[in-house]
Amino acid sequence: MEKKGNYLKSPDLMPIGYKERKIGTFGFAVIWIGMAIVLAAFAIGGGGIVHLSLPMVLLATIIGSVVIGILMSLIGDIGVEHGLSFPVYMRAPFGTIGTHIPSVVRGITASCWFGINTYFGASAINGILNLLFGFDQWFVCFILFAAAQLVNTALGIKSIERFADLAAPIIIIISCWMYITLSDNATSQGKDVWTWVENPATGVTAFTAFMVVIMANMGFWATLAADMPSLSRFFKAPRNERNWFKRNKSQLIGNIIVMPIVNTFMIAIGAVSYMAVSTSDPIVALQESASGFILGILLLMIVLAQWSTNTSANIIPAATVFSNVGGPKVPFWVGVIFAGIIGTLAQPWSLFDVLNQALLVIGGILTSIVGILFADYYLLRKRRVNVPALYENEGQFKYFAGFNGAGLIAWIVGGICANLLSTYSSIVGFVVGAVLYYVLAKYWWFKKYKQSEMNDPSDEKYLGITVGRDWVLSIDEQEIVNTKVKEKVQ
Repeated sequence: MEKKGNYLKSPDLMPIGYKERKIGTFGFAVIWIGMAIVLAAFAIGGGGIVHLSLPMVLLATIIGSVVIGILMSLIGDIGVEHGLSFPVYMRAPFGTIGTHIPSVVRGITASCWFGINTYFGASAINGILNLLFGFDQWFVCFILFAAAQLVNTALGIKSIERFADLAAPIIIIISCWMYITLSDNATSQGKDVWTWVENPATGVTAFTAFMVVIMANMGFWATLAADMPSLSRFFKAPRNERNWFKRNKSQLIGNIIVMPIVNTFMIAIGAVSYMAVSTSDPIVALQESASGFILGILLLMIVLAQWSTNTSANIIPAATVFSNVGGPKVPFWVGVIFAGIIGTLAQPWSLFDVLNQALLVIGGILTSIVGILFADYYLLRKRRVNVPALYENEGQFKYFAGFNGAGLIAWIVGGICANLLSTYSSIVGFVVGAVLYYVLAKYWWFKKYKQSEMNDPSDEKYLGITVGRDWVLSIDEQEIVNTKVKEKVQ
Protein backbone atom coordinates (compact mmCIF):
# COMPACT_ATOMS: atom_id res chain seq x y z
CA MET A 1 0.00 0.00 0.00
CA GLU A 2 1.42 3.37 -1.01
CA LYS A 3 1.65 6.22 1.46
CA LYS A 4 -0.69 9.12 1.16
CA GLY A 5 0.70 11.92 -0.94
CA ASN A 6 2.88 9.70 -3.12
CA TYR A 7 4.34 12.27 -5.54
CA LEU A 8 4.51 9.71 -8.34
CA LYS A 9 0.72 9.85 -8.56
CA SER A 10 0.32 13.48 -9.55
CA PRO A 11 -3.18 13.96 -11.08
CA ASP A 12 -1.83 15.60 -14.24
CA LEU A 13 0.44 12.64 -14.96
CA MET A 14 -2.14 9.86 -14.91
CA PRO A 15 -2.45 7.63 -18.00
CA ILE A 16 -4.89 9.05 -20.54
CA GLY A 17 -7.81 6.71 -21.25
CA TYR A 18 -9.54 5.99 -24.54
CA LYS A 19 -12.45 8.38 -23.95
CA GLU A 20 -10.11 11.25 -23.03
CA ARG A 21 -8.28 11.16 -26.37
CA LYS A 22 -9.71 13.99 -28.43
CA ILE A 23 -7.21 14.68 -31.24
CA GLY A 24 -7.68 12.90 -34.58
CA THR A 25 -5.57 12.72 -37.73
CA PHE A 26 -6.77 16.03 -39.14
CA GLY A 27 -6.49 17.77 -35.80
CA PHE A 28 -2.88 16.70 -35.37
CA ALA A 29 -2.05 17.69 -38.94
CA VAL A 30 -3.41 21.18 -38.25
CA ILE A 31 -1.44 21.37 -34.99
CA TRP A 32 1.70 20.39 -36.93
CA ILE A 33 1.16 23.19 -39.43
CA GLY A 34 1.20 25.60 -36.54
CA MET A 35 4.16 23.94 -34.79
CA ALA A 36 6.37 23.60 -37.89
CA ILE A 37 6.00 27.24 -38.93
CA VAL A 38 8.55 28.46 -36.45
CA LEU A 39 10.89 31.32 -37.19
CA ALA A 40 13.96 29.75 -35.65
CA ALA A 41 13.89 27.32 -38.60
CA PHE A 42 14.66 30.29 -40.84
CA ALA A 43 18.15 30.39 -39.32
CA ILE A 44 18.86 26.90 -40.68
CA GLY A 45 17.89 28.00 -44.19
CA GLY A 46 19.92 31.19 -43.92
CA GLY A 47 22.95 29.29 -42.63
CA GLY A 48 22.68 26.52 -45.22
CA ILE A 49 22.49 28.82 -48.25
CA VAL A 50 25.92 30.24 -47.41
CA HIS A 51 27.65 27.07 -48.69
CA LEU A 52 24.93 25.07 -50.50
CA SER A 53 22.43 25.78 -53.27
CA LEU A 54 18.75 25.93 -52.33
CA PRO A 55 17.95 22.47 -53.81
CA MET A 56 20.69 20.89 -51.67
CA VAL A 57 19.51 22.75 -48.55
CA LEU A 58 15.95 21.53 -49.17
CA LEU A 59 17.09 17.95 -49.80
CA ALA A 60 19.05 17.91 -46.55
CA THR A 61 16.04 19.37 -44.75
CA ILE A 62 13.69 16.72 -46.11
CA ILE A 63 16.07 13.93 -45.09
CA GLY A 64 16.54 15.31 -41.59
CA SER A 65 12.81 16.02 -41.16
CA VAL A 66 11.68 12.57 -42.28
CA VAL A 67 14.25 10.75 -40.14
CA ILE A 68 13.36 12.69 -36.99
CA GLY A 69 9.66 12.31 -37.89
CA ILE A 70 10.08 8.53 -37.92
CA LEU A 71 11.78 8.66 -34.52
CA MET A 72 8.95 10.85 -33.20
CA SER A 73 6.40 8.27 -34.32
CA LEU A 74 8.31 5.36 -32.82
CA ILE A 75 8.62 7.03 -29.43
CA GLY A 76 5.10 8.48 -29.66
CA ASP A 77 3.67 4.95 -29.58
CA ILE A 78 4.34 5.00 -25.83
CA GLY A 79 1.64 7.64 -25.48
CA VAL A 80 -0.72 6.03 -27.99
CA GLU A 81 -0.39 2.53 -26.53
CA HIS A 82 -0.35 3.28 -22.81
CA GLY A 83 -1.50 6.89 -22.45
CA LEU A 84 1.76 7.76 -20.66
CA SER A 85 3.59 11.07 -20.76
CA PHE A 86 7.33 11.37 -21.40
CA PRO A 87 8.52 11.98 -17.80
CA VAL A 88 6.41 9.11 -16.44
CA TYR A 89 7.73 6.55 -18.94
CA MET A 90 11.27 7.84 -18.33
CA ARG A 91 11.00 6.21 -14.91
CA ALA A 92 11.56 2.89 -16.70
CA PRO A 93 14.99 3.60 -18.30
CA PHE A 94 16.15 6.13 -15.68
CA GLY A 95 14.38 5.29 -12.39
CA THR A 96 11.71 7.04 -10.35
CA ILE A 97 14.20 9.71 -9.25
CA GLY A 98 16.70 9.45 -12.09
CA THR A 99 13.97 10.46 -14.55
CA HIS A 100 14.18 14.01 -13.25
CA ILE A 101 17.72 14.63 -14.55
CA PRO A 102 17.16 14.16 -18.32
CA SER A 103 13.55 15.32 -18.01
CA VAL A 104 14.56 18.64 -16.50
CA VAL A 105 17.14 19.10 -19.28
CA ARG A 106 14.32 18.59 -21.76
CA GLY A 107 12.01 20.91 -19.80
CA ILE A 108 14.56 23.71 -19.65
CA THR A 109 15.30 23.31 -23.37
CA ALA A 110 11.60 23.54 -24.19
CA SER A 111 11.29 26.61 -21.97
CA CYS A 112 14.18 28.29 -23.81
CA TRP A 113 12.49 27.53 -27.14
CA PHE A 114 9.33 29.07 -25.72
CA GLY A 115 11.33 32.17 -24.89
CA ILE A 116 12.91 32.38 -28.36
CA ASN A 117 9.60 32.03 -30.15
CA THR A 118 7.92 34.48 -27.80
CA TYR A 119 10.66 37.02 -28.53
CA PHE A 120 10.01 36.70 -32.27
CA GLY A 121 6.27 37.04 -31.76
CA ALA A 122 6.70 39.99 -29.40
CA SER A 123 8.95 41.74 -31.92
CA ALA A 124 6.23 41.30 -34.52
CA ILE A 125 3.53 42.62 -32.17
CA ASN A 126 5.75 45.59 -31.39
CA GLY A 127 6.15 46.21 -35.13
CA ILE A 128 2.37 46.11 -35.66
CA LEU A 129 1.72 48.52 -32.78
CA ASN A 130 4.48 50.78 -34.04
CA LEU A 131 2.82 50.91 -37.46
CA LEU A 132 -0.61 51.65 -36.03
CA PHE A 133 0.07 53.82 -32.98
CA GLY A 134 3.78 54.64 -32.89
CA PHE A 135 4.14 52.36 -29.83
CA ASP A 136 7.67 50.95 -29.39
CA GLN A 137 8.11 48.85 -26.24
CA TRP A 138 9.06 45.32 -27.30
CA PHE A 139 9.60 44.03 -23.74
CA VAL A 140 6.06 44.98 -22.73
CA CYS A 141 4.88 43.08 -25.80
CA PHE A 142 7.05 40.13 -24.74
CA ILE A 143 5.46 39.91 -21.29
CA LEU A 144 1.89 40.24 -22.61
CA PHE A 145 2.45 37.76 -25.45
CA ALA A 146 4.03 35.25 -23.07
CA ALA A 147 1.08 35.56 -20.69
CA ALA A 148 -1.48 34.99 -23.47
CA GLN A 149 0.27 31.79 -24.61
CA LEU A 150 0.59 30.44 -21.08
CA VAL A 151 -3.11 30.97 -20.39
CA ASN A 152 -4.03 29.29 -23.69
CA THR A 153 -1.94 26.23 -22.77
CA ALA A 154 -3.21 26.06 -19.20
CA LEU A 155 -6.78 25.78 -20.56
CA GLY A 156 -5.94 22.36 -22.04
CA ILE A 157 -5.31 20.46 -25.26
CA LYS A 158 -8.67 21.25 -26.88
CA SER A 159 -8.08 24.97 -26.44
CA ILE A 160 -4.74 24.52 -28.21
CA GLU A 161 -6.33 22.56 -31.07
CA ARG A 162 -9.04 25.22 -31.52
CA PHE A 163 -6.41 27.94 -31.78
CA ALA A 164 -4.47 25.86 -34.32
CA ASP A 165 -7.63 25.42 -36.41
CA LEU A 166 -7.95 29.21 -36.55
CA ALA A 167 -4.29 30.04 -37.13
CA ALA A 168 -3.20 27.34 -39.61
CA PRO A 169 -4.97 28.53 -42.80
CA ILE A 170 -3.96 32.15 -42.16
CA ILE A 171 -0.35 31.12 -41.60
CA ILE A 172 -0.22 29.04 -44.82
CA ILE A 173 -1.55 31.87 -46.99
CA ILE A 174 0.77 34.48 -45.54
CA SER A 175 3.78 32.14 -45.71
CA CYS A 176 3.23 31.63 -49.43
CA TRP A 177 3.01 35.38 -49.96
CA MET A 178 6.17 35.85 -47.92
CA TYR A 179 8.14 33.33 -50.01
CA ILE A 180 7.00 34.89 -53.30
CA THR A 181 7.84 38.42 -52.17
CA LEU A 182 11.32 37.54 -50.92
CA SER A 183 12.05 35.46 -54.03
CA ASP A 184 11.07 38.37 -56.27
CA ASN A 185 13.27 40.65 -54.20
CA ALA A 186 16.25 38.32 -54.65
CA THR A 187 15.56 37.90 -58.37
CA SER A 188 15.45 41.66 -58.86
CA GLN A 189 19.02 41.73 -57.55
CA GLY A 190 20.08 39.30 -60.28
CA LYS A 191 20.13 36.24 -58.00
CA ASP A 192 18.69 32.95 -59.22
CA VAL A 193 17.16 31.53 -56.05
CA TRP A 194 17.75 27.93 -57.21
CA THR A 195 21.45 28.29 -57.99
CA TRP A 196 22.79 31.24 -55.95
CA VAL A 197 25.26 30.39 -53.17
CA GLU A 198 27.18 32.97 -51.16
CA ASN A 199 30.39 30.92 -50.70
CA PRO A 200 30.06 27.64 -52.66
CA ALA A 201 31.59 24.60 -50.96
CA THR A 202 33.00 21.57 -52.77
CA GLY A 203 34.17 18.08 -51.91
CA VAL A 204 34.36 17.17 -48.23
CA THR A 205 33.44 20.71 -47.19
CA ALA A 206 30.19 20.50 -49.17
CA PHE A 207 29.34 17.13 -47.64
CA THR A 208 30.00 18.50 -44.16
CA ALA A 209 27.75 21.51 -44.85
CA PHE A 210 25.05 19.11 -46.13
CA MET A 211 25.27 16.99 -42.97
CA VAL A 212 25.16 20.07 -40.76
CA VAL A 213 21.80 21.02 -42.29
CA ILE A 214 20.49 17.48 -41.74
CA MET A 215 21.70 17.40 -38.14
CA ALA A 216 20.43 20.93 -37.42
CA ASN A 217 16.95 19.90 -38.56
CA MET A 218 17.08 16.75 -36.47
CA GLY A 219 18.42 18.69 -33.50
CA PHE A 220 15.70 21.29 -33.97
CA TRP A 221 12.97 18.67 -33.48
CA ALA A 222 14.87 16.27 -31.19
CA THR A 223 13.26 18.02 -28.24
CA LEU A 224 9.80 16.98 -29.45
CA ALA A 225 10.96 13.52 -30.56
CA ALA A 226 12.06 12.73 -27.02
CA ASP A 227 8.78 13.62 -25.38
CA MET A 228 6.27 12.99 -28.14
CA PRO A 229 4.33 10.74 -25.69
CA SER A 230 3.29 13.85 -23.76
CA LEU A 231 1.37 14.92 -26.88
CA SER A 232 0.54 11.58 -28.52
CA ARG A 233 -1.29 10.28 -25.45
CA PHE A 234 -4.12 12.61 -26.47
CA PHE A 235 -4.43 11.09 -29.98
CA LYS A 236 -7.42 9.00 -30.97
CA ALA A 237 -6.46 5.41 -31.77
CA PRO A 238 -8.49 2.25 -32.44
CA ARG A 239 -8.84 -0.31 -29.69
CA ASN A 240 -7.70 -3.87 -30.24
CA GLU A 241 -5.61 -2.84 -33.25
CA ARG A 242 -2.39 -4.84 -33.44
CA ASN A 243 -1.15 -3.26 -36.65
CA TRP A 244 1.37 -0.63 -35.53
CA PHE A 245 0.86 1.54 -38.63
CA LYS A 246 -2.93 1.62 -38.33
CA ARG A 247 -2.75 2.35 -34.61
CA ASN A 248 -0.35 5.24 -35.19
CA LYS A 249 -1.95 6.66 -38.34
CA SER A 250 -2.50 10.12 -36.81
CA GLN A 251 1.15 10.32 -35.80
CA LEU A 252 2.54 9.05 -39.08
CA ILE A 253 0.61 11.49 -41.26
CA GLY A 254 1.58 14.40 -39.04
CA ASN A 255 5.19 13.46 -38.32
CA ILE A 256 6.49 12.16 -41.64
CA ILE A 257 4.24 13.97 -44.14
CA VAL A 258 2.89 17.26 -42.76
CA MET A 259 5.90 18.25 -40.67
CA PRO A 260 8.59 17.65 -43.35
CA ILE A 261 6.56 19.56 -45.96
CA VAL A 262 5.92 22.58 -43.76
CA ASN A 263 9.38 22.55 -42.18
CA THR A 264 11.05 22.43 -45.60
CA PHE A 265 8.95 25.39 -46.74
CA MET A 266 10.08 27.36 -43.69
CA ILE A 267 13.72 26.54 -44.44
CA ALA A 268 13.17 27.76 -48.01
CA ILE A 269 11.77 31.06 -46.73
CA GLY A 270 14.82 31.48 -44.48
CA ALA A 271 17.12 30.82 -47.44
CA VAL A 272 15.44 33.29 -49.85
CA SER A 273 15.27 35.81 -47.02
CA TYR A 274 19.04 35.62 -46.72
CA MET A 275 19.37 36.04 -50.48
CA ALA A 276 17.04 39.02 -50.52
CA VAL A 277 18.15 41.07 -47.52
CA SER A 278 21.29 39.29 -46.22
CA THR A 279 19.63 38.07 -43.03
CA SER A 280 17.49 35.10 -42.07
CA ASP A 281 15.88 37.04 -39.22
CA PRO A 282 12.28 37.17 -40.52
CA ILE A 283 11.33 40.32 -38.65
CA VAL A 284 14.18 42.28 -40.25
CA ALA A 285 13.49 40.67 -43.64
CA LEU A 286 9.83 41.66 -43.58
CA GLN A 287 10.52 45.21 -42.47
CA GLU A 288 12.96 45.65 -45.36
CA SER A 289 10.73 44.06 -48.02
CA ALA A 290 7.24 45.32 -47.10
CA SER A 291 5.55 48.33 -45.56
CA GLY A 292 2.22 49.64 -44.36
CA PHE A 293 -0.82 47.36 -44.25
CA ILE A 294 0.99 44.45 -45.94
CA LEU A 295 3.79 44.56 -43.39
CA GLY A 296 1.22 44.52 -40.59
CA ILE A 297 -0.46 41.41 -42.03
CA LEU A 298 2.87 39.63 -42.42
CA LEU A 299 3.86 40.47 -38.87
CA LEU A 300 0.52 39.05 -37.73
CA MET A 301 1.55 35.74 -39.32
CA ILE A 302 4.70 35.83 -37.20
CA VAL A 303 2.60 36.21 -34.06
CA LEU A 304 0.20 33.36 -34.92
CA ALA A 305 3.03 31.05 -35.96
CA GLN A 306 4.98 31.46 -32.74
CA TRP A 307 1.85 31.11 -30.62
CA SER A 308 0.74 27.86 -32.26
CA THR A 309 4.27 26.42 -32.06
CA ASN A 310 4.85 27.27 -28.44
CA THR A 311 1.64 25.88 -26.98
CA SER A 312 2.04 22.37 -28.41
CA ALA A 313 5.77 21.88 -28.91
CA ASN A 314 7.23 23.75 -25.96
CA ILE A 315 4.90 24.69 -23.11
CA ILE A 316 3.06 21.34 -22.82
CA PRO A 317 6.29 19.26 -22.64
CA ALA A 318 7.99 21.66 -20.25
CA ALA A 319 4.96 21.95 -17.95
CA THR A 320 4.53 18.16 -17.90
CA VAL A 321 8.16 17.73 -16.86
CA PHE A 322 7.97 20.32 -14.08
CA SER A 323 4.70 18.81 -12.82
CA ASN A 324 6.39 15.40 -12.68
CA VAL A 325 9.31 16.78 -10.67
CA GLY A 326 7.08 18.62 -8.23
CA GLY A 327 4.49 15.88 -7.76
CA PRO A 328 0.85 16.50 -6.77
CA LYS A 329 1.72 19.89 -5.25
CA VAL A 330 2.74 21.16 -8.70
CA PRO A 331 -0.27 20.82 -11.03
CA PHE A 332 0.06 21.28 -14.77
CA TRP A 333 -0.87 24.97 -14.72
CA VAL A 334 1.92 25.68 -12.21
CA GLY A 335 4.33 23.86 -14.53
CA VAL A 336 3.13 26.19 -17.29
CA ILE A 337 4.12 29.20 -15.18
CA PHE A 338 7.55 27.69 -14.45
CA ALA A 339 8.10 27.24 -18.19
CA GLY A 340 7.27 30.88 -18.78
CA ILE A 341 9.60 32.12 -16.04
CA ILE A 342 12.54 30.01 -17.25
CA GLY A 343 11.95 31.00 -20.87
CA THR A 344 12.12 34.67 -19.87
CA LEU A 345 15.17 34.37 -17.60
CA ALA A 346 17.06 32.68 -20.46
CA GLN A 347 17.10 36.07 -22.24
CA PRO A 348 16.02 34.60 -25.60
CA TRP A 349 16.70 37.87 -27.41
CA SER A 350 20.42 36.98 -27.25
CA LEU A 351 20.15 33.34 -28.42
CA PHE A 352 19.25 33.64 -32.12
CA ASP A 353 22.81 34.28 -33.34
CA VAL A 354 24.13 31.03 -31.84
CA LEU A 355 21.10 28.93 -32.73
CA ASN A 356 22.62 26.59 -35.33
CA GLN A 357 25.56 25.70 -33.10
CA ALA A 358 23.22 25.17 -30.15
CA LEU A 359 21.00 22.87 -32.22
CA LEU A 360 23.90 20.49 -32.86
CA VAL A 361 24.69 20.28 -29.14
CA ILE A 362 21.04 19.93 -28.08
CA GLY A 363 20.38 17.40 -30.82
CA GLY A 364 23.12 15.08 -29.63
CA ILE A 365 22.06 15.24 -25.99
CA LEU A 366 18.37 14.68 -26.67
CA THR A 367 18.60 12.10 -29.47
CA SER A 368 20.66 9.93 -27.12
CA ILE A 369 17.56 9.96 -24.88
CA VAL A 370 15.45 9.01 -27.92
CA GLY A 371 17.81 6.08 -28.54
CA ILE A 372 17.51 4.94 -24.93
CA LEU A 373 13.71 5.13 -25.07
CA PHE A 374 13.69 3.15 -28.33
CA ALA A 375 15.90 0.40 -26.88
CA ASP A 376 13.94 0.22 -23.62
CA TYR A 377 10.45 0.25 -25.15
CA TYR A 378 10.92 -1.81 -28.32
CA LEU A 379 14.02 -3.96 -27.92
CA LEU A 380 13.85 -4.86 -24.24
CA ARG A 381 10.20 -4.57 -23.13
CA LYS A 382 8.80 -5.13 -26.63
CA ARG A 383 6.10 -2.48 -26.00
CA ARG A 384 4.85 -4.23 -22.85
CA VAL A 385 4.97 -2.03 -19.77
CA ASN A 386 4.21 -2.70 -16.12
CA VAL A 387 2.35 0.59 -15.85
CA PRO A 388 1.20 0.17 -12.21
CA ALA A 389 4.82 -0.05 -11.07
CA LEU A 390 5.62 3.30 -12.69
CA TYR A 391 3.51 4.90 -9.94
CA GLU A 392 4.91 2.91 -7.00
CA ASN A 393 7.62 4.28 -4.72
CA GLU A 394 8.85 0.79 -3.91
CA GLY A 395 8.08 -0.88 -7.26
CA GLN A 396 10.39 -2.39 -9.83
CA PHE A 397 11.41 1.03 -11.19
CA LYS A 398 12.93 2.17 -7.91
CA TYR A 399 16.11 0.31 -8.88
CA PHE A 400 19.05 1.58 -6.79
CA ALA A 401 17.82 4.49 -4.67
CA GLY A 402 15.55 5.55 -7.56
CA PHE A 403 18.23 5.47 -10.29
CA ASN A 404 18.76 3.19 -13.30
CA GLY A 405 22.52 3.13 -13.81
CA ALA A 406 22.27 1.75 -17.34
CA GLY A 407 20.17 4.67 -18.53
CA LEU A 408 22.29 7.37 -16.92
CA ILE A 409 25.58 5.93 -18.23
CA ALA A 410 24.18 5.46 -21.75
CA TRP A 411 22.84 9.02 -21.78
CA ILE A 412 26.07 10.62 -20.59
CA VAL A 413 28.27 8.61 -22.97
CA GLY A 414 25.83 9.10 -25.86
CA GLY A 415 25.72 12.86 -25.32
CA ILE A 416 29.52 13.13 -25.10
CA CYS A 417 30.10 11.05 -28.24
CA ALA A 418 27.48 13.06 -30.14
CA ASN A 419 29.19 16.33 -29.34
CA LEU A 420 32.65 15.00 -30.11
CA LEU A 421 31.29 14.19 -33.58
CA SER A 422 29.03 17.24 -33.84
CA THR A 423 28.66 17.06 -37.63
CA TYR A 424 26.74 13.81 -37.10
CA SER A 425 25.48 14.63 -33.60
CA SER A 426 21.89 13.40 -33.79
CA ILE A 427 22.76 10.10 -35.49
CA VAL A 428 25.66 9.42 -33.13
CA GLY A 429 23.57 10.31 -30.08
CA PHE A 430 20.75 7.98 -31.06
CA VAL A 431 22.92 5.00 -32.01
CA VAL A 432 25.32 5.20 -29.06
CA GLY A 433 22.48 5.78 -26.59
CA ALA A 434 20.41 2.86 -27.92
CA VAL A 435 23.23 0.33 -28.27
CA LEU A 436 24.94 1.13 -24.97
CA TYR A 437 21.67 1.14 -23.02
CA TYR A 438 20.59 -2.18 -24.55
CA VAL A 439 23.85 -3.87 -23.62
CA LEU A 440 24.11 -2.41 -20.12
CA ALA A 441 20.44 -2.96 -19.28
CA LYS A 442 20.09 -6.49 -20.62
CA TYR A 443 23.40 -7.94 -19.50
CA TRP A 444 23.98 -5.99 -16.30
CA TRP A 445 21.25 -3.82 -14.80
CA PHE A 446 18.20 -6.00 -15.40
CA LYS A 447 20.11 -9.03 -14.15
CA LYS A 448 20.09 -7.32 -10.77
CA TYR A 449 16.68 -5.61 -11.00
CA LYS A 450 14.14 -7.98 -12.54
CA GLN A 451 11.47 -6.53 -14.81
CA SER A 452 8.05 -8.22 -14.70
CA GLU A 453 7.10 -7.51 -18.32
CA MET A 454 10.42 -8.92 -19.55
CA ASN A 455 10.26 -12.08 -17.46
CA ASP A 456 6.58 -12.63 -18.36
CA PRO A 457 5.93 -10.80 -21.69
CA SER A 458 2.15 -11.18 -21.47
CA ASP A 459 -0.04 -9.18 -23.85
CA GLU A 460 -3.00 -9.34 -21.48
CA LYS A 461 -1.01 -8.06 -18.52
CA TYR A 462 1.21 -5.45 -20.07
CA LEU A 463 -0.16 -4.08 -23.36
CA GLY A 464 -2.56 -1.14 -23.44
CA ILE A 465 -4.90 -0.04 -26.21
CA THR A 466 -3.71 -2.90 -28.44
CA VAL A 467 -5.73 -5.25 -26.23
CA GLY A 468 -8.44 -2.67 -25.45
CA ARG A 469 -7.07 -1.69 -22.04
CA ASP A 470 -7.17 1.65 -20.24
CA TRP A 471 -4.71 2.05 -17.40
CA VAL A 472 -6.74 3.77 -14.65
CA LEU A 473 -5.12 5.24 -11.56
CA SER A 474 -7.11 5.71 -8.38
CA ILE A 475 -5.36 8.40 -6.35
CA ASP A 476 -7.79 8.28 -3.42
CA GLU A 477 -7.37 4.55 -2.91
CA GLN A 478 -3.68 4.79 -3.75
CA GLU A 479 -3.80 1.82 -6.07
CA ILE A 480 -3.73 1.27 -9.78
CA VAL A 481 -6.31 -0.81 -11.51
CA ASN A 482 -5.97 -1.82 -15.11
CA THR A 483 -9.35 -1.94 -16.71
CA LYS A 484 -9.82 -3.82 -19.94
CA VAL A 485 -12.53 -2.05 -21.90
CA LYS A 486 -14.62 -4.77 -23.43
CA GLU A 487 -17.02 -2.87 -25.58
CA LYS A 488 -16.11 -2.47 -29.25
CA VAL A 489 -15.25 0.84 -30.86
CA GLN A 490 -18.42 2.56 -31.90
